[in-house]
Amino acid sequence: MIDPLDKTPLRSIGESPLTPQLAMRVAVLGGIALLLFAIIFFRLWFLQVLTGDQAVVEAANNHVRVVAVAAPRGAVLDRNGNTLVENRPASVMQLDPEQLPVATRTAAATWGQEMTTWVRTPRAKRGPRPAVPAPANAQLAQRYAKLASVLGISTKTINERVTEQLAQLPYANVRVQVDVPAEVRNYILERPGDFPGVSVDQVFVRRYPGGVGAAQLLGAVGQVSPAQLRSSAFRGVVSGAIVGQEGLERSYDRYLRGTDGARSITVDAAGRPKGQRISRETIAGDTVRTSLDANLQRSGEAALAAAIGGGSGTAGAFVAIDPRNGRILALGSAPTYDPSERAKPIATQAEYERRFGAAAGAPLFNRAISGGYPTGSIFKPITALAALDSGTITANTTIDDPGVLTVGTQKFFNAGHAANGPLSLVRALQVSSDVFFYTLGRDTNPLQGQVIQSWARRLGLNRPTGIDLPGESAGTIPDRQWRARQNAKEVAWEKQTGKHCPPTCLYSDKRPWSVGDNIQLAVGQGDVQASPLQMAVAYSALANGGTVLRPHLGLAIESQTGQQLEQIAAPPVRHVAINPSYQQSILDGLHQSTLGDGTSADVFRGWDQAKFPVYGKTGTAERPPRPDQSWYAAYVPSPTTPIVIVATVEDGGFGAEAAAPAVCTMLSTWFKQQNSCSAGSSRTR
Repeated sequence: MIDPLDKTPLRSIGESPLTPQLAMRVAVLGGIALLLFAIIFFRLWFLQVLTGDQAVVEAANNHVRVVAVAAPRGAVLDRNGNTLVENRPASVMQLDPEQLPVATRTAAATWGQEMTTWVRTPRAKRGPRPAVPAPANAQLAQRYAKLASVLGISTKTINERVTEQLAQLPYANVRVQVDVPAEVRNYILERPGDFPGVSVDQVFVRRYPGGVGAAQLLGAVGQVSPAQLRSSAFRGVVSGAIVGQEGLERSYDRYLRGTDGARSITVDAAGRPKGQRISRETIAGDTVRTSLDANLQRSGEAALAAAIGGGSGTAGAFVAIDPRNGRILALGSAPTYDPSERAKPIATQAEYERRFGAAAGAPLFNRAISGGYPTGSIFKPITALAALDSGTITANTTIDDPGVLTVGTQKFFNAGHAANGPLSLVRALQVSSDVFFYTLGRDTNPLQGQVIQSWARRLGLNRPTGIDLPGESAGTIPDRQWRARQNAKEVAWEKQTGKHCPPTCLYSDKRPWSVGDNIQLAVGQGDVQASPLQMAVAYSALANGGTVLRPHLGLAIESQTGQQLEQIAAPPVRHVAINPSYQQSILDGLHQSTLGDGTSADVFRGWDQAKFPVYGKTGTAERPPRPDQSWYAAYVPSPTTPIVIVATVEDGGFGAEAAAPAVCTMLSTWFKQQNSCSAGSSRTR
């Protein structure tokens, strides 16, 4: 019980008196906390006030730049697994930028800025290309000259390469020469005092084993361009990386390229490298298996070279395709070149022009897919199909061929003014009667829908085929609308330039479409432009019953160990309905042309027609003032290995003279027959 008179102060429940020991502990802990705070405070003050400038300098001395390390590109194989393209190691001579004068690096940076401005300026407003600055001093010029004499290139070339690379990557080693011979490499490395700052690195360059050219088809690689870096196809690629630039190397670059590694280079504030390390390993590219047959490719290239080398032509191309699925079995163009010549940089622009320019016959141009030519008589089966389908003729319709067709004041003659007499379609194809097809061109001209043009386009002409190669041309199938557009372009050009047609005509002579234009079209002449590839696609559709194929080279993507990673699909473009009886009549005519007195019968005189029947058509295209262009198209059915081959030889004369023997040689290789092919004597168009 609480005494109400007790005056002693009350304590809270649970309260205990503060003992001297507890007070001492609190004081010690407080002192420790104060000491720690003081240490942190003074440390921050030391870093920010006393050593702040030094920290800034150290930070400036530790910038990191990342340089791509090219991954080994994947291989390219033919259909049987034979290697068409692979890699090989190559030595690279390079210069340490730290060993170059500051003035050289400064001049390169200035030149790079000037080049950037120049490239971004519209072409019409550009001045002269900024000149590459000369070596900074006489000593550097002497170093360049000494190195150039050993490497076999010019001092100017070394100076240009140093300047260009310093402008792009001032902190990376400068590649002076790729693929240096072992003896040259050893000579330089044994004399470091004579070649200061020079070191050796190893890269991979493309190698082409097996003796298969296919140069325009396989393409080339090179440094990624500024325009490519801005495109989505090269997202993630860094400046200086090696990418596919042409042909299959370009089409399948994302598979072949692999994943580049990275080298991290530490540089100071002045851009001087202080050290480097591999920060990301490379991942080699995948392998691309193609539909090419290496033996057939070699055969085609040799046959085309023989046709040109024999004096019967100046250039040409061939395409071999499987008419069931569009797989390209061989594709070549001449003049050509050894693809290994472009596996490493060309020393000078003059040397590049000498090897690959117009004077060398423009060997980089792929005539098989980009060449646009009048096709001559190999166009006639398309005219026949249009005439049959439109009801202009039947397979049994007879047309008299007296050697000339007269329309108004114009006369259209057979080659050599030969007269073939009364002809039905099969016989007209066998002897390649121009008058027969001139007549079809005349009679179909007034029909609704311009039936010859319509069928040509349905079979794949007048548009790119969609092959998995860059640079394909669309060609031309002329009609009334096309003529009107050309005339309009001519009028606009005349207004712009003040010139007049005639005598100076650029696009057209401004005449309207005429029946003569349709007559010329019917025999593949006039303004017709088509590539060998387009004609191969058209003949494949005639052979397979109307399926217009998408020609393609890629079959599958495989790992380095040969495991299939992805199958490449190339579905047909469309199917057009071809009456089977019309198809058979045309094929009968094509087969007869290789027999008896057919236009290519003597070319295939020793051929086993019973086992491998040939359905072929000669073509002779007029290209005045140049000599005639030789064409041949052939189809050979087979349960397992059917094939369509189209070849052309510029300035090669009649179809039976140059192109037909080349195709015959390729067929001999494909079907493993004895090559008894010879030039034919037919002088028809």
